[in-house]
Amino acid sequence: MKRICVFCGSNPGRRAAYRDAAVAIGHLLAERNLELVYGGANVGLMGIVANAVLEKGGVVTGVIPEVLAAQELAHRGIQNLRVVGSMHERKALMADLSDGFIALPGGFGTFEEFCEIVTWSQLGLQEKPCGLLNVENYYQPLLALFDHAVEEGFLMPENRKIVLAHPEPEVLLDTLLTFKPVSKRPWLDRGNR
Repeated sequence: MKRICVFCGSNPGRRAAYRDAAVAIGHLLAERNLELVYGGANVGLMGIVANAVLEKGGVVTGVIPEVLAAQELAHRGIQNLRVVGSMHERKALMADLSDGFIALPGGFGTFEEFCEIVTWSQLGLQEKPCGLLNVENYYQPLLALFDHAVEEGFLMPENRKIVLAHPEPEVLLDTLLTFKPVSKRPWLDRGNR
């Protein structure tokens, strides 16, 4: 693995633990010579994680759509800033550049980006590890929803295992680095047609 994509909020959140986790994951990436790929902004947890990587001498690639760069939200202090035409281009480029994905706390954009990547794994379009940094149990309701989807027959148990989660940045990163993809992941129960 060379690059980890971090999805996270453009706001810092209300708890110091969220900011602390962003700093911790940023420092870990730099210390392990893993490049950060992220949404390219200088605000919220996005700016915090990028600055943490830079603080430890790491490399940061940001991908931001023109509409957000025009609002002066782009982080101009990172080594690689890529400005793209749309949110769709942003997500595709971030996925192409990255070898694994971590979601820190965030809102709709973070949820959507992470779930799209997980869906790509489920469909076999990519086999890169996907992890939730479950700071202060932030993602517990989402993890419970995934478990409920298994119970109700909308998600195969094998596919539920795609989503890795842990509250500790170092443990989650270690889990991503040792991830072994399952060769075939059925996503459709063909017996229920």
